[in-house]
Amino acid sequence: MQRALFAEFLGTLILVACGIGAGIMGTNLAPGLPGLTLLACSLTTGLILWLLITLLGPLSGAHINPAVTLYFALRGEIAPRAALAYLPAQIAGAAVAVLLVHAMFALPPVQVAATARGGAALALSEGVATFGLMLTIAGSQRHAPGQLAALVGAWITAAFWFTGSASFANPAVTFARMFSDTFTGIRPADAPLYMLAEVAGAALGALTLGKLFPR
Repeated sequence: MQRALFAEFLGTLILVACGIGAGIMGTNLAPGLPGLTLLACSLTTGLILWLLITLLGPLSGAHINPAVTLYFALRGEIAPRAALAYLPAQIAGAAVAVLLVHAMFALPPVQVAATARGGAALALSEGVATFGLMLTIAGSQRHAPGQLAALVGAWITAAFWFTGSASFANPAVTFARMFSDTFTGIRPADAPLYMLAEVAGAALGALTLGKLFPR
């Protein structure tokens, strides 16, 4: 369990650091071109998910996402006690990632994001992005387990572009981005609705996808 928890901590740290760092680098190199920065973020996130799931999957399942942990808990694929232990490890990894990225780019270590991302449309987008992530996981487990890492990366890369929210799809990511006033930030007032939508997407996936992909 200690090894699994460290894998969840480290995996979430790297995932969050890549997302925020790519946003900062894209803004620095291509100011005034948000589409190019979003492209950088989507490719970076998709590739790092492929890598992390491949490397850490055998250690912890590579959830690196509280919504994924909730999905597996509701499906009975992880014990409730283990799921509860995963959550603080993921949140801690996300918090350390913010400090690390800000240090790498010589930014103030703790910030409060000012980017407004409120409204029902963006919440719906987060629900869709998270449900689609669960669909990808369930379908991969059933039909293409060897391709799960690549398919998860593919889903998130695509969802950056067809969802209005740019597919956070991860409560730990949403939590961390409240404290980074950069391209990928989210205003704290808007974050709870994002997290609620992400949890709802994961729960809906757990309740419905068993009909498509029975164990």
